[in-house]
Amino acid sequence: MRTVMLPLILGAAAAALIHFAYPAAAAAGCPSCYGFTDLGDGIYVEADMPADRREATKTTVEAARARVRSFYGDLRSSPRILLCGTDTCYRPLGGGSRGIALLDQALILSPRGSDVIIASHELAHAELHRRIGVAATLSRSVPQWFDEGLAVVISDDPRYLAVGSNRCRAEPDGALPASRAAWIETADSAGLYAKAACRVSQWLDAHGGSAGLLRLVEGGTFRELESARGS
Repeated sequence: MRTVMLPLILGAAAAALIHFAYPAAAAAGCPSCYGFTDLGDGIYVEADMPADRREATKTTVEAARARVRSFYGDLRSSPRILLCGTDTCYRPLGGGSRGIALLDQALILSPRGSDVIIASHELAHAELHRRIGVAATLSRSVPQWFDEGLAVVISDDPRYLAVGSNRCRAEPDGALPASRAAWIETADSAGLYAKAACRVSQWLDAHGGSAGLLRLVEGGTFRELESARGS
């Protein structure tokens, strides 16, 4: 009996640990356990979400996927997409952000993130992470400023990108945060998203756009980005 029970106990303990330490990952692993309803096509919404908002969510996700697909040429990632209709749903999963990407496995979007720009931003993270692989993603081989700036460019976020040939709203004036911890610490200050988007936009212009990025991904090294200044 002890031999049979031990795996069950350990499994329950592991599930409890994930629930309390990583609730977003737990929700992505079992959406129904956290009150999400399956809409099909990898989309899950808060169970109480009205029918009209459910349909709007499907439209938003498809438009976001199309935006990312347009940049890359195809989509290789297929993350689960969980969308909260209320802050009560999202607060324990994503805090104060509009949305979060969990590697290339899942996205969790807040009520404020239920638009094409935010959805495509998070999908862009998932697509890049899928293409570089789990090891490169976990080792943070891609500088965080590049990951974030690329997501801004792909999502075509007008908060951080201007219209026209020069898309920069804020010129970067030095090194940008390469680590996730440094990015999180400073992301809300000094127009960091705009600066990262500017530098990535300049890099893409100098390297053939998405084709240059695909070459970089296939090459497997991002060292050149450490000193990138758009050329």
